[in-house]
Amino acid sequence: MNFIEEMRWRGMIQDIMPGTEEQLQKEMTTAYVGIDPTADSLHIGHLVGIMLLKHLQHHGHKPLALVGGATGMIGDPSGKSQERNLLDEKTLRHNQEAIKQQLARFLDFESDIPNKAELVNNYDWMKEFSFLDFIRDIGKHLTVNYMMAKDSVKKRLSQESKEGMSFTEFTYQLVQGYDFLYLNTHKNCKLQMGGSDQWGNITTGTELIRRKTGGEAFAMTCPLITKADGTKFGKTESGNVWLDKKYTTPYVFYQFWINCADADAERYIKIFTFLSQDEITELIEKHRQEPHLRALQKRLAEEITVMVHGREEYDAAVEASQILFGKGTTETLHKLDEATLLSVFDGVPTEHIAKETLSQGIPIVDFLAEHTKVTASKGEARRSLKENSISINKGKVDEQYTLSVNDLLNDKYILVQKGKKNYYLVIVDL
Repeated sequence: MNFIEEMRWRGMIQDIMPGTEEQLQKEMTTAYVGIDPTADSLHIGHLVGIMLLKHLQHHGHKPLALVGGATGMIGDPSGKSQERNLLDEKTLRHNQEAIKQQLARFLDFESDIPNKAELVNNYDWMKEFSFLDFIRDIGKHLTVNYMMAKDSVKKRLSQESKEGMSFTEFTYQLVQGYDFLYLNTHKNCKLQMGGSDQWGNITTGTELIRRKTGGEAFAMTCPLITKADGTKFGKTESGNVWLDKKYTTPYVFYQFWINCADADAERYIKIFTFLSQDEITELIEKHRQEPHLRALQKRLAEEITVMVHGREEYDAAVEASQILFGKGTTETLHKLDEATLLSVFDGVPTEHIAKETLSQGIPIVDFLAEHTKVTASKGEARRSLKENSISINKGKVDEQYTLSVNDLLNDKYILVQKGKKNYYLVIVDL
């Protein structure tokens, strides 16, 4: 399959300008995707655009990742109900470097291949462009009527909002259109790709190129990813699922994919992995026959967690996942870093004790009934211990056990388990 055929099969094309496929079959073509640098990490909402660029490079074309340092200072009105906060240059540069490091996991920026990836920042060509020069050289080529007809503009203007839409945001499509013109002129970039909400901004670029230089330019968008239940893809109760583990632990990242609904997993395995058509067809068939085994979700979670975080973090995430289902060991527990430990036991009851008390040693019965409320009384504590239903850090203990600082996980926590499913996380305060 060529690039377009593969993207169609994977469900990654929403709109495509006539002639795009022919252009890509004719020669090595440079294409770009814009990335908003509002944070120093990408989140899984960015992954579709990144996968487009990776597939593009795999098929022999040249990918450009454009970090929108200039457009990030304005704010894209597409799909937004209000203006975003504007960032300063220092923050944007920091974000750009962090984003490039993440992109390097997907794209080849370093080798000598003719289609190696490049990272560009539109702030570099916009910062010296005066307002007068911009409206004279660029603004005159597009009418207000043309700009008003764009869906992103119409939606904002029709909203019953007192804020309306600022001139700053109204000009966004013109600035993005100029990006395409600049890259078309200086990098021979002929294709812009993005989410379907970007179609209006992208075609403004193709129109600007046509009117100003008469050059060739094409556009392609992919569908906005949704979940089967209608909720927004990539959002959890705690917010975005980030690619940087300091914001989203590899364990939580892995859990997001492993918990996908069946209908979502069938679409996501095509979009977010590089497995072949035969492998995916076989996986889907196997999953439909034995959905309880969740083979599709397991393979999806493996492929994407390894791609983003590496094999070691994936293995650790799988191991951590076993803990709640009774398969984890004391050794497994001691290997967890603090962030993962808190992720795994998020929502379980917590108790606090002073480290000073623990340093003197606490008999297990006193620990369960007095220092914590794991059991309602010493009698219940003794019964539970006799029934062999109490574990400390995944190890069974008896009535003779005394807790000490040696029981601490990450110098701060003790995990108590009563029976099979009742967990308590004891936080030891300094």
